Amino acid sequence: MRNPRRIEAATRPRRLGRTIVVLAALFLGARLGLTADDAHVITVRTGDELRKAVAAAVPGTWIEVAAGTYENGFAFTDLRGAPGRPVVIAAKDPAHPPVFHGAGAGIQLTDPQHVELEGLTFEGQTGNGLNVDDGGTPATPASHVVLRRIVVRNVGPAGNHDGIKLSGVEDFRVEDCTVERWGTGGSAIDMVGCRRGAIEACVFRHSESASGASGVQAKGGTRDVTIRRSRFENAGGRAVNAGGSTGLEYFRPPLAEWKGPKYEAKDIRVEGNTFIGSETSVAFVGVDGAVFRFNTLYIPRRWAARVLQETRAEGFVPCRNGEFTDNLVVFRSDAWSEGGVNCGPGTEPESFKFARNFWFCSDAPSRTRELVRLPVPEKGGVYGEDPKFRDAEHGDVRLRDGSPAAKAGAEALKD
Repeated sequence: MRNPRRIEAATRPRRLGRTIVVLAALFLGARLGLTADDAHVITVRTGDELRKAVAAAVPGTWIEVAAGTYENGFAFTDLRGAPGRPVVIAAKDPAHPPVFHGAGAGIQLTDPQHVELEGLTFEGQTGNGLNVDDGGTPATPASHVVLRRIVVRNVGPAGNHDGIKLSGVEDFRVEDCTVERWGTGGSAIDMVGCRRGAIEACVFRHSESASGASGVQAKGGTRDVTIRRSRFENAGGRAVNAGGSTGLEYFRPPLAEWKGPKYEAKDIRVEGNTFIGSETSVAFVGVDGAVFRFNTLYIPRRWAARVLQETRAEGFVPCRNGEFTDNLVVFRSDAWSEGGVNCGPGTEPESFKFARNFWFCSDAPSRTRELVRLPVPEKGGVYGEDPKFRDAEHGDVRLRDGSPAAKAGAEALKD
């Protein structure tokens, strides 16, 4: 865990601001029985102590949550940090994380600003594991939220229940998180109307039976989001759903305020990821511009990609302007449909770009070229060469030295 004292020292406010912070910290310390020496870091060991600490938090407050089980769910509204001085809720001991168990949501943050959650575990929620939202007021979005080393598991299990739900959140990061076994009709991370975010170095695991689920979904007006260097293991039928299908009343901003073309998602970037299984690694769904590049795909169960249109209301663009480039795709002939790319009605597959992908049919290498049928001609594609994985049967799809696929796939992405 980062040192709270170092953060406080590195972001010293002016004298008046510092006085306010210190007085607020002392007040908070008094409420919880702490001394002046440790008032800038609050340690909580019960649910009631956590609620009191959050209610009294000011910019720069660091709340350490001791190991243990925290039941009944927690709802925090208008939690406010400041630039350079977030409110942090973190595990006191990362080796023994606190577990938020059960309830509809383990934690719900409504209208937070400059808030970080770190090292917490959520399990057994009946709704969503962790919820961050704008309180239904798109004019005042949640913003500057960081989720770091969060674990979410066994949510739902049946129905549209998400591991992490983000609604109306801007300028956010999800880093080094693990989501396992979310709702059979939900998403590991579901974004509705989110802007300027990054999901990086995460792991998403589900099962082959969860074909109605998705891994990471970006819809409802979501734009400018990057999904990077993460691992998807049987992460639902659509491992990444770039776009989707959203009730018109849930778009952010409200559709009545849109002046240009409408879309489910725009400018989504998916790069440097590893995909194992799933019916398709990526579905472009009502998206107006998305890039899927330098990803490694190992044995998708039907397609490498889909191009779909599910929202057909007036003013919505057809799914268009996607890019599928520099990917490493290994597939089997008996688990491969429609040439590997499914294009639905109401889309513009001719606007898509395919270039420099490395394709290999593991059970029939000589047939690779005939089995890959793309909606537009590919530039610079490579077909039928064994990429030489280290141990793909046991999940290690890194490349051996001298692999002919060295310029494609997740390992080829440059920082």
